[in-house]
Amino acid sequence: MKRIKLIDIASARSGDKNNVCNIGVMARDPKDYPLLKKYLTAELVKEHFGPLIKGAVDRYEWDALESINFVCHEALDGGASRSMRMDTLGKNFSSHLLRLELEVE
Repeated sequence: MKRIKLIDIASARSGDKNNVCNIGVMARDPKDYPLLKKYLTAELVKEHFGPLIKGAVDRYEWDALESINFVCHEALDGGASRSMRMDTLGKNFSSHLLRLELEVE
């Protein structure tokens, strides 16, 4: 197994919908998309964020765009108008996710 940084093979964007954070992860190169599909799981994303995501993480693959979308429930401490967090809109979740290192074969 070797470790690769997610930021080296993908870009990401994130934002909010009430208390839900949405994170889109896009392969930088089509050859890297299979790595994302195989190793970047909803369970790994939830583990990476630890207590920031209190609910489930759903994963949706979008093969035509070589992208994966993660919907993180109960991730924004109530949402933008109720949260005391610095990032009430979930904009930094994508940067935080790109710090993840994947263990790949």
